[in-house]
Amino acid sequence: MNQPLLETSALTMASGRAIHDPATGDLIGHAPEHTVADLDAAVAVATAVQPAWEAAGHGERSRLLKAAADAIDEQAETLAHLLSRETGKPLNGPNARLEVAQSSAWLRATAEFDTPGEVLVDDGQAYATLAYEAVGVVGAIGPWNWPLMITIWQIAPSLRMGNTVVVKPSEYSPLSVLALGEILNSVLPEGVLQVVSGGREVGARISEHEDIAKVMFTGSTRTGKAIAAAGAANLKRLTLELGGNDAAIVLDDCDPEVIAEDLFWGAFINTGQTCAAIKRIYVADNIHDEVAEALAAIARDVPMGPGLDENNVLGPLQNRQQYDIVTRLVDAAREGGARILVGGDPAEGPGNFYPATIVADIAPDNPLVVEEQFGPALPIIRYSDLDQAVAWANGLDVGLGASVWSADRDRALEVAKRVKAGTVWINSHAVPDPRIPFGGIKQSGYGLEFGAEGLKSVAVPKVYNG
Repeated sequence: MNQPLLETSALTMASGRAIHDPATGDLIGHAPEHTVADLDAAVAVATAVQPAWEAAGHGERSRLLKAAADAIDEQAETLAHLLSRETGKPLNGPNARLEVAQSSAWLRATAEFDTPGEVLVDDGQAYATLAYEAVGVVGAIGPWNWPLMITIWQIAPSLRMGNTVVVKPSEYSPLSVLALGEILNSVLPEGVLQVVSGGREVGARISEHEDIAKVMFTGSTRTGKAIAAAGAANLKRLTLELGGNDAAIVLDDCDPEVIAEDLFWGAFINTGQTCAAIKRIYVADNIHDEVAEALAAIARDVPMGPGLDENNVLGPLQNRQQYDIVTRLVDAAREGGARILVGGDPAEGPGNFYPATIVADIAPDNPLVVEEQFGPALPIIRYSDLDQAVAWANGLDVGLGASVWSADRDRALEVAKRVKAGTVWINSHAVPDPRIPFGGIKQSGYGLEFGAEGLKSVAVPKVYNG
Protein backbone atom coordinates (compact mmCIF):
# COMPACT_ATOMS: atom_id res chain seq x y z
CA MET A 1 0.00 0.00 0.00
CA ASN A 2 1.21 3.53 -0.77
CA GLN A 3 2.40 5.96 1.87
CA PRO A 4 -0.60 7.00 4.02
CA LEU A 5 -2.18 10.30 3.11
CA LEU A 6 -2.37 13.15 5.60
CA GLU A 7 0.11 11.33 7.84
CA THR A 8 1.63 14.57 9.05
CA SER A 9 -1.54 16.67 8.99
CA ALA A 10 -5.15 15.82 9.75
CA LEU A 11 -4.61 12.23 10.87
CA THR A 12 -2.04 13.20 13.48
CA MET A 13 -3.43 16.53 14.65
CA ALA A 14 -3.96 16.71 18.39
CA SER A 15 -6.85 19.13 18.06
CA GLY A 16 -9.65 19.96 15.69
CA ARG A 17 -12.78 18.02 14.88
CA ALA A 18 -12.45 14.42 16.06
CA ILE A 19 -13.41 11.88 13.38
CA HIS A 20 -14.36 8.38 14.52
CA ASP A 21 -14.78 5.13 12.62
CA PRO A 22 -18.56 4.46 12.53
CA ALA A 23 -17.92 0.71 12.56
CA THR A 24 -15.81 0.62 15.72
CA GLY A 25 -15.96 4.04 17.33
CA ASP A 26 -12.17 4.27 17.13
CA LEU A 27 -10.60 7.69 16.65
CA ILE A 28 -9.25 8.08 13.11
CA GLY A 29 -7.86 11.60 13.40
CA HIS A 30 -8.76 15.25 13.68
CA ALA A 31 -9.96 17.49 10.88
CA PRO A 32 -8.97 21.15 10.93
CA GLU A 33 -11.73 23.49 12.04
CA HIS A 34 -11.38 26.21 9.44
CA THR A 35 -13.26 29.43 10.02
CA VAL A 36 -15.21 31.93 7.98
CA ALA A 37 -12.03 34.01 7.80
CA ASP A 38 -10.22 31.01 6.30
CA LEU A 39 -13.01 30.65 3.77
CA ASP A 40 -12.77 34.32 2.83
CA ALA A 41 -9.02 33.97 2.35
CA ALA A 42 -9.49 30.92 0.14
CA VAL A 43 -12.03 32.75 -2.01
CA ALA A 44 -9.64 35.68 -2.39
CA VAL A 45 -6.93 33.35 -3.68
CA ALA A 46 -9.38 31.56 -5.99
CA THR A 47 -10.53 34.89 -7.38
CA ALA A 48 -6.98 36.03 -8.03
CA VAL A 49 -5.84 32.90 -9.90
CA GLN A 50 -9.04 32.25 -11.85
CA PRO A 51 -8.27 34.42 -14.92
CA ALA A 52 -4.98 32.62 -15.56
CA TRP A 53 -6.66 29.23 -15.11
CA GLU A 54 -9.35 30.16 -17.61
CA ALA A 55 -6.75 31.51 -20.03
CA ALA A 56 -4.90 28.18 -19.95
CA GLY A 57 -7.57 26.81 -22.28
CA HIS A 58 -9.58 23.63 -22.51
CA GLY A 59 -6.69 21.55 -23.84
CA GLU A 60 -4.40 22.30 -20.91
CA ARG A 61 -7.15 21.96 -18.33
CA SER A 62 -8.16 18.60 -19.79
CA ARG A 63 -4.55 17.43 -19.68
CA LEU A 64 -4.31 18.35 -16.02
CA LEU A 65 -7.59 16.62 -15.18
CA LYS A 66 -6.22 13.42 -16.70
CA ALA A 67 -2.99 13.85 -14.74
CA ALA A 68 -5.07 14.32 -11.58
CA ALA A 69 -6.89 11.08 -12.37
CA ASP A 70 -3.55 9.31 -12.65
CA ALA A 71 -2.56 10.75 -9.26
CA ILE A 72 -5.73 9.34 -7.69
CA ASP A 73 -4.99 5.92 -9.17
CA GLU A 74 -1.50 5.98 -7.67
CA GLN A 75 -3.00 6.46 -4.21
CA ALA A 76 -6.17 4.45 -4.80
CA GLU A 77 -5.74 1.76 -2.16
CA THR A 78 -4.66 4.18 0.56
CA LEU A 79 -7.53 6.50 -0.28
CA ALA A 80 -10.02 3.62 -0.23
CA HIS A 81 -8.85 2.56 3.22
CA LEU A 82 -9.22 6.08 4.59
CA LEU A 83 -12.66 6.38 3.00
CA SER A 84 -13.72 3.04 4.50
CA ARG A 85 -12.59 4.02 7.97
CA GLU A 86 -14.26 7.42 7.83
CA THR A 87 -17.61 6.47 6.29
CA GLY A 88 -17.83 2.82 7.33
CA LYS A 89 -18.41 1.62 3.78
CA PRO A 90 -16.70 -1.68 2.98
CA LEU A 91 -13.72 -1.82 0.65
CA ASN A 92 -15.50 -4.27 -1.63
CA GLY A 93 -18.85 -4.34 -3.38
CA PRO A 94 -20.36 -1.04 -4.61
CA ASN A 95 -18.43 0.83 -1.94
CA ALA A 96 -15.00 2.35 -1.17
CA ARG A 97 -12.80 0.92 -3.92
CA LEU A 98 -15.56 1.52 -6.43
CA GLU A 99 -15.92 5.13 -5.28
CA VAL A 100 -12.21 5.81 -5.69
CA ALA A 101 -12.12 4.16 -9.12
CA GLN A 102 -15.15 6.12 -10.29
CA SER A 103 -13.57 9.35 -9.08
CA SER A 104 -10.59 9.00 -11.41
CA ALA A 105 -12.75 7.65 -14.23
CA TRP A 106 -15.06 10.65 -13.91
CA LEU A 107 -12.16 13.07 -14.21
CA ARG A 108 -11.01 11.39 -17.41
CA ALA A 109 -14.50 11.33 -18.89
CA THR A 110 -15.04 15.02 -18.11
CA ALA A 111 -11.70 15.88 -19.70
CA GLU A 112 -12.80 14.22 -22.94
CA PHE A 113 -16.18 15.91 -23.41
CA ASP A 114 -16.49 18.26 -26.36
CA THR A 115 -16.43 21.92 -25.42
CA PRO A 116 -20.05 23.13 -25.45
CA GLY A 117 -21.07 25.80 -27.93
CA GLU A 118 -22.74 26.08 -31.31
CA VAL A 119 -23.32 28.20 -34.38
CA LEU A 120 -26.78 29.70 -34.05
CA VAL A 121 -27.17 31.48 -37.38
CA ASP A 122 -25.06 31.37 -40.53
CA ASP A 123 -27.22 32.30 -43.50
CA GLY A 124 -24.88 34.58 -45.42
CA GLN A 125 -26.40 37.69 -43.89
CA ALA A 126 -26.11 37.05 -40.17
CA TYR A 127 -23.67 35.03 -38.13
CA ALA A 128 -24.05 34.26 -34.43
CA THR A 129 -22.50 31.73 -32.09
CA LEU A 130 -23.26 30.60 -28.58
CA ALA A 131 -20.29 29.98 -26.29
CA TYR A 132 -19.99 28.90 -22.68
CA GLU A 133 -17.42 30.68 -20.55
CA ALA A 134 -16.27 30.35 -16.95
CA VAL A 135 -18.52 31.58 -14.14
CA GLY A 136 -15.55 32.49 -11.94
CA VAL A 137 -15.31 30.93 -8.46
CA VAL A 138 -17.47 27.89 -7.66
CA GLY A 139 -18.34 26.92 -4.11
CA ALA A 140 -18.83 23.14 -3.75
CA ILE A 141 -20.59 21.86 -0.63
CA GLY A 142 -20.53 18.08 -0.37
CA PRO A 143 -22.32 15.33 1.60
CA TRP A 144 -21.02 12.57 3.85
CA ASN A 145 -22.35 9.54 1.99
CA TRP A 146 -20.20 9.61 -1.19
CA PRO A 147 -17.67 12.29 -0.21
CA LEU A 148 -15.06 11.60 -2.89
CA MET A 149 -17.27 10.83 -5.85
CA ILE A 150 -19.70 13.68 -5.34
CA THR A 151 -16.84 16.13 -4.78
CA ILE A 152 -15.40 15.00 -8.11
CA TRP A 153 -18.83 15.42 -9.71
CA GLN A 154 -18.75 19.03 -8.53
CA ILE A 155 -15.16 20.01 -9.22
CA ALA A 156 -14.39 18.14 -12.46
CA PRO A 157 -16.77 20.12 -14.71
CA SER A 158 -16.06 23.33 -12.80
CA LEU A 159 -12.30 23.06 -13.38
CA ARG A 160 -12.74 21.90 -16.96
CA MET A 161 -14.74 25.06 -17.77
CA GLY A 162 -12.08 27.37 -16.31
CA ASN A 163 -13.52 28.03 -12.88
CA THR A 164 -11.60 27.83 -9.65
CA VAL A 165 -13.22 25.87 -6.82
CA VAL A 166 -13.48 26.14 -3.05
CA VAL A 167 -14.73 22.87 -1.51
CA LYS A 168 -16.45 22.54 1.84
CA PRO A 169 -16.75 18.85 2.84
CA SER A 170 -19.29 17.48 5.28
CA GLU A 171 -18.31 17.73 8.93
CA TYR A 172 -18.89 13.96 9.13
CA SER A 173 -16.41 12.95 6.41
CA PRO A 174 -13.80 15.68 5.88
CA LEU A 175 -10.63 13.56 5.99
CA SER A 176 -11.28 11.79 2.69
CA VAL A 177 -11.93 15.05 0.89
CA LEU A 178 -8.86 16.69 2.44
CA ALA A 179 -6.82 13.74 1.19
CA LEU A 180 -8.39 14.05 -2.25
CA GLY A 181 -7.50 17.73 -2.29
CA GLU A 182 -3.86 16.92 -1.48
CA ILE A 183 -3.73 14.44 -4.34
CA LEU A 184 -5.31 16.76 -6.90
CA ASN A 185 -3.19 19.71 -5.81
CA SER A 186 -0.04 17.71 -6.48
CA VAL A 187 -0.95 18.27 -10.13
CA LEU A 188 -3.09 21.42 -10.32
CA PRO A 189 -1.74 24.99 -10.22
CA GLU A 190 -1.68 26.56 -6.78
CA GLY A 191 -4.97 28.05 -5.62
CA VAL A 192 -7.14 26.54 -8.34
CA LEU A 193 -8.66 24.04 -5.90
CA GLN A 194 -8.90 24.57 -2.14
CA VAL A 195 -10.58 22.54 0.59
CA VAL A 196 -11.94 24.40 3.62
CA SER A 197 -12.93 22.03 6.40
CA GLY A 198 -15.28 23.67 8.87
CA GLY A 199 -18.72 23.78 10.36
CA ARG A 200 -22.06 24.98 9.10
CA GLU A 201 -21.04 28.62 9.35
CA VAL A 202 -18.47 28.00 6.59
CA GLY A 203 -21.15 26.51 4.35
CA ALA A 204 -23.45 29.44 5.10
CA ARG A 205 -20.69 31.86 4.14
CA ILE A 206 -20.21 30.08 0.80
CA SER A 207 -23.92 30.48 0.12
CA GLU A 208 -23.85 34.24 0.59
CA HIS A 209 -20.32 35.14 -0.48
CA GLU A 210 -20.39 37.92 -3.04
CA ASP A 211 -17.29 36.61 -4.86
CA ILE A 212 -18.63 33.08 -5.31
CA ALA A 213 -20.61 33.07 -8.53
CA LYS A 214 -21.92 29.51 -8.43
CA VAL A 215 -22.77 27.06 -5.66
CA MET A 216 -23.08 23.31 -6.15
CA PHE A 217 -24.71 21.49 -3.26
CA THR A 218 -25.69 17.89 -2.61
CA GLY A 219 -27.64 17.26 0.57
CA SER A 220 -30.98 17.77 2.26
CA THR A 221 -33.89 19.73 0.84
CA ARG A 222 -33.99 21.88 3.95
CA THR A 223 -30.37 22.97 3.57
CA GLY A 224 -30.85 23.45 -0.17
CA LYS A 225 -33.66 25.90 0.49
CA ALA A 226 -31.43 27.83 2.90
CA ILE A 227 -28.68 28.01 0.26
CA ALA A 228 -31.15 29.25 -2.34
CA ALA A 229 -32.40 31.94 0.03
CA ALA A 230 -28.89 33.06 0.96
CA GLY A 231 -27.80 33.24 -2.69
CA ALA A 232 -30.81 35.27 -3.77
CA ALA A 233 -29.23 38.56 -2.70
CA ASN A 234 -26.72 38.44 -5.57
CA LEU A 235 -28.63 36.04 -7.85
CA LYS A 236 -26.04 33.33 -7.36
CA ARG A 237 -26.22 30.46 -9.83
CA LEU A 238 -27.08 27.15 -8.20
CA THR A 239 -27.06 23.44 -8.82
CA LEU A 240 -28.99 21.70 -6.04
CA GLU A 241 -29.15 17.91 -5.80
CA LEU A 242 -31.44 17.45 -2.82
CA GLY A 243 -33.42 14.78 -1.01
CA GLY A 244 -34.93 11.86 -2.84
CA ASN A 245 -37.32 9.07 -1.98
CA ASP A 246 -36.98 7.08 -5.16
CA ALA A 247 -39.78 4.74 -6.17
CA ALA A 248 -39.45 1.50 -8.10
CA ILE A 249 -42.54 0.12 -9.83
CA VAL A 250 -42.43 -3.62 -10.55
CA LEU A 251 -44.93 -4.71 -13.19
CA ASP A 252 -46.85 -7.97 -13.09
CA ASP A 253 -44.85 -9.68 -15.85
CA CYS A 254 -41.51 -9.69 -13.99
CA ASP A 255 -39.71 -12.85 -12.89
CA PRO A 256 -38.85 -12.18 -9.22
CA GLU A 257 -35.72 -14.33 -9.32
CA VAL A 258 -34.41 -12.48 -12.38
CA ILE A 259 -34.80 -8.97 -10.97
CA ALA A 260 -34.18 -9.54 -7.25
CA GLU A 261 -30.41 -9.01 -7.23
CA ASP A 262 -30.58 -5.77 -9.22
CA LEU A 263 -33.50 -4.53 -7.14
CA PHE A 264 -31.62 -5.27 -3.94
CA TRP A 265 -28.50 -3.36 -4.92
CA GLY A 266 -30.56 -0.54 -6.38
CA ALA A 267 -31.82 -0.07 -2.82
CA PHE A 268 -28.89 -1.18 -0.66
CA ILE A 269 -25.94 0.38 -2.49
CA ASN A 270 -23.76 2.02 0.18
CA THR A 271 -26.01 0.41 2.79
CA GLY A 272 -28.93 2.47 1.50
CA GLN A 273 -27.13 5.78 2.04
CA THR A 274 -27.50 7.07 -1.51
CA CYS A 275 -29.76 9.92 -2.61
CA ALA A 276 -30.92 8.13 -5.74
CA ALA A 277 -31.23 4.64 -4.26
CA ILE A 278 -34.57 2.85 -4.28
CA LYS A 279 -36.38 3.85 -1.09
CA ARG A 280 -39.78 2.24 -1.77
CA ILE A 281 -40.92 -0.55 -4.12
CA TYR A 282 -44.44 -0.92 -5.50
CA VAL A 283 -44.98 -4.53 -6.58
CA ALA A 284 -47.92 -6.04 -8.46
CA ASP A 285 -50.10 -8.23 -6.25
CA ASN A 286 -49.53 -11.43 -8.23
CA ILE A 287 -45.75 -11.42 -7.58
CA HIS A 288 -45.56 -9.35 -4.37
CA ASP A 289 -44.83 -12.27 -2.04
CA GLU A 290 -42.24 -13.81 -4.37
CA VAL A 291 -40.40 -10.50 -4.83
CA ALA A 292 -40.45 -9.80 -1.11
CA GLU A 293 -39.09 -13.23 -0.23
CA ALA A 294 -36.41 -13.08 -2.93
CA LEU A 295 -35.19 -9.76 -1.52
CA ALA A 296 -35.36 -11.10 2.03
CA ALA A 297 -33.26 -14.11 1.04
CA ILE A 298 -30.52 -11.83 -0.26
CA ALA A 299 -30.73 -9.64 2.83
CA ARG A 300 -30.33 -12.67 5.12
CA ASP A 301 -27.09 -13.72 3.44
CA VAL A 302 -25.39 -10.43 2.57
CA PRO A 303 -22.32 -9.93 4.77
CA MET A 304 -22.37 -6.80 6.94
CA GLY A 305 -19.57 -5.63 9.20
CA PRO A 306 -16.52 -3.37 9.49
CA GLY A 307 -15.45 -2.01 6.14
CA LEU A 308 -11.81 -3.09 6.31
CA ASP A 309 -12.90 -6.74 6.49
CA GLU A 310 -12.60 -7.87 2.87
CA ASN A 311 -15.61 -10.18 3.24
CA ASN A 312 -18.18 -7.47 3.94
CA VAL A 313 -20.26 -5.58 1.38
CA LEU A 314 -22.62 -3.74 3.75
CA GLY A 315 -21.36 -1.51 6.55
CA PRO A 316 -22.66 0.69 9.34
CA LEU A 317 -24.62 3.87 8.99
CA GLN A 318 -22.15 6.73 8.84
CA ASN A 319 -23.46 8.60 11.87
CA ARG A 320 -25.67 7.98 14.86
CA GLN A 321 -28.23 10.57 13.80
CA GLN A 322 -28.95 8.55 10.64
CA TYR A 323 -29.07 5.32 12.67
CA ASP A 324 -31.76 6.86 14.87
CA ILE A 325 -33.82 7.90 11.82
CA VAL A 326 -33.77 4.37 10.38
CA THR A 327 -34.67 2.90 13.78
CA ARG A 328 -37.61 5.25 14.19
CA LEU A 329 -39.00 4.52 10.72
CA VAL A 330 -38.72 0.73 10.99
CA ASP A 331 -40.40 0.90 14.38
CA ALA A 332 -43.20 2.92 12.75
CA ALA A 333 -43.61 0.20 10.12
CA ARG A 334 -43.81 -2.49 12.80
CA GLU A 335 -46.35 -0.48 14.81
CA GLY A 336 -48.39 0.04 11.65
CA GLY A 337 -48.84 -3.71 11.16
CA ALA A 338 -46.29 -4.31 8.40
CA ARG A 339 -44.44 -7.62 8.16
CA ILE A 340 -40.72 -7.45 8.96
CA LEU A 341 -39.39 -10.30 6.83
CA VAL A 342 -35.78 -9.91 7.90
CA GLY A 343 -33.86 -7.43 10.04
CA GLY A 344 -35.44 -4.71 12.12
CA ASP A 345 -33.69 -5.79 15.29
CA PRO A 346 -30.21 -4.26 15.63
CA ALA A 347 -27.76 -6.08 17.84
CA GLU A 348 -25.98 -4.47 20.75
CA GLY A 349 -22.34 -3.63 20.23
CA PRO A 350 -19.98 -1.04 18.83
CA GLY A 351 -20.71 0.81 15.63
CA ASN A 352 -23.79 2.18 13.89
CA PHE A 353 -24.87 -1.16 12.44
CA TYR A 354 -28.51 -1.57 11.45
CA PRO A 355 -29.29 -4.93 9.80
CA ALA A 356 -30.52 -5.18 6.23
CA THR A 357 -34.29 -4.99 6.67
CA ILE A 358 -37.08 -5.96 4.28
CA VAL A 359 -40.62 -4.84 5.14
CA ALA A 360 -43.67 -6.22 3.30
CA ASP A 361 -47.41 -5.51 3.31
CA ILE A 362 -46.89 -1.97 4.48
CA ALA A 363 -49.46 0.80 4.13
CA PRO A 364 -48.60 3.32 1.38
CA ASP A 365 -48.81 6.20 3.86
CA ASN A 366 -46.63 4.63 6.55
CA PRO A 367 -43.72 6.88 7.63
CA LEU A 368 -41.18 4.33 6.31
CA VAL A 369 -42.70 4.83 2.85
CA VAL A 370 -43.29 8.59 2.77
CA GLU A 371 -40.14 9.71 4.61
CA GLU A 372 -36.65 9.15 3.22
CA GLN A 373 -34.99 6.53 5.44
CA PHE A 374 -31.51 6.80 3.86
CA GLY A 375 -30.46 3.46 5.24
CA PRO A 376 -30.78 -0.34 4.94
CA ALA A 377 -34.55 -0.67 5.35
CA LEU A 378 -36.73 -1.25 2.31
CA PRO A 379 -40.56 -1.12 2.27
CA ILE A 380 -42.46 -3.15 -0.34
CA ILE A 381 -45.97 -1.91 -1.11
CA ARG A 382 -48.50 -4.24 -2.73
CA TYR A 383 -50.68 -2.90 -5.55
CA SER A 384 -53.43 -4.36 -7.71
CA ASP A 385 -54.08 -1.26 -9.85
CA LEU A 386 -51.15 0.10 -11.86
CA ASP A 387 -52.69 3.56 -12.04
CA GLN A 388 -52.78 3.60 -8.24
CA ALA A 389 -49.13 2.54 -8.06
CA VAL A 390 -48.11 5.38 -10.37
CA ALA A 391 -50.15 7.82 -8.31
CA TRP A 392 -48.43 6.61 -5.12
CA ALA A 393 -45.02 6.90 -6.77
CA ASN A 394 -45.80 10.48 -7.84
CA GLY A 395 -47.54 11.43 -4.62
CA LEU A 396 -44.55 12.79 -2.71
CA ASP A 397 -42.94 16.22 -3.05
CA VAL A 398 -39.62 14.82 -4.28
CA GLY A 399 -38.59 13.58 -7.71
CA LEU A 400 -34.92 12.69 -7.99
CA GLY A 401 -34.96 9.24 -9.60
CA ALA A 402 -37.29 6.31 -10.15
CA SER A 403 -37.36 3.02 -12.01
CA VAL A 404 -39.81 0.75 -13.79
CA TRP A 405 -39.27 -3.01 -14.05
CA SER A 406 -40.87 -5.23 -16.68
CA ALA A 407 -40.12 -8.12 -19.01
CA ASP A 408 -41.42 -5.86 -21.80
CA ARG A 409 -39.23 -2.79 -22.24
CA ASP A 410 -41.81 -0.93 -24.33
CA ARG A 411 -44.42 -1.45 -21.64
CA ALA A 412 -41.96 -0.21 -19.02
CA LEU A 413 -41.26 2.91 -21.08
CA GLU A 414 -44.96 3.72 -21.31
CA VAL A 415 -45.21 3.59 -17.51
CA ALA A 416 -41.96 5.56 -17.15
CA LYS A 417 -43.48 8.44 -19.14
CA ARG A 418 -46.05 8.84 -16.37
CA VAL A 419 -43.55 8.87 -13.51
CA LYS A 420 -42.50 12.31 -12.25
CA ALA A 421 -38.75 12.16 -11.64
CA GLY A 422 -35.58 13.64 -13.10
CA THR A 423 -34.33 10.21 -14.18
CA VAL A 424 -36.36 7.04 -14.72
CA TRP A 425 -34.27 3.91 -15.17
CA ILE A 426 -35.65 0.84 -16.93
CA ASN A 427 -34.83 -2.49 -15.24
CA SER A 428 -32.01 -0.94 -13.24
CA HIS A 429 -31.60 1.82 -10.69
CA ALA A 430 -29.01 4.32 -9.45
CA VAL A 431 -26.50 3.64 -12.21
CA PRO A 432 -24.68 6.94 -12.85
CA ASP A 433 -22.90 7.57 -16.13
CA PRO A 434 -20.65 10.62 -16.68
CA ARG A 435 -22.10 11.04 -20.17
CA ILE A 436 -25.77 11.15 -19.10
CA PRO A 437 -27.22 14.26 -17.41
CA PHE A 438 -28.67 13.85 -13.94
CA GLY A 439 -30.81 16.13 -11.79
CA GLY A 440 -34.01 16.27 -9.81
CA ILE A 441 -37.41 17.91 -10.07
CA LYS A 442 -39.90 19.12 -7.48
CA GLN A 443 -38.17 19.46 -4.09
CA SER A 444 -35.29 17.23 -5.16
CA GLY A 445 -33.63 20.34 -6.53
CA TYR A 446 -32.74 21.80 -9.91
CA GLY A 447 -29.88 22.02 -12.34
CA LEU A 448 -28.17 19.24 -14.27
CA GLU A 449 -24.88 17.50 -13.66
CA PHE A 450 -22.80 15.21 -15.92
CA GLY A 451 -22.11 15.29 -19.62
CA ALA A 452 -22.28 18.35 -21.83
CA GLU A 453 -25.22 19.71 -19.84
CA GLY A 454 -23.12 19.50 -16.70
CA LEU A 455 -20.40 21.59 -18.33
CA LYS A 456 -22.96 24.20 -19.32
CA SER A 457 -24.28 24.34 -15.76
CA VAL A 458 -20.94 25.62 -14.44
CA ALA A 459 -20.55 28.21 -17.19
CA VAL A 460 -22.29 31.33 -18.42
CA PRO A 461 -23.75 31.38 -21.93
CA LYS A 462 -22.50 34.17 -24.14
CA VAL A 463 -23.72 35.03 -27.63
CA TYR A 464 -21.34 36.49 -30.20
CA ASN A 465 -23.44 38.22 -32.83
CA GLY A 466 -21.80 39.43 -36.01
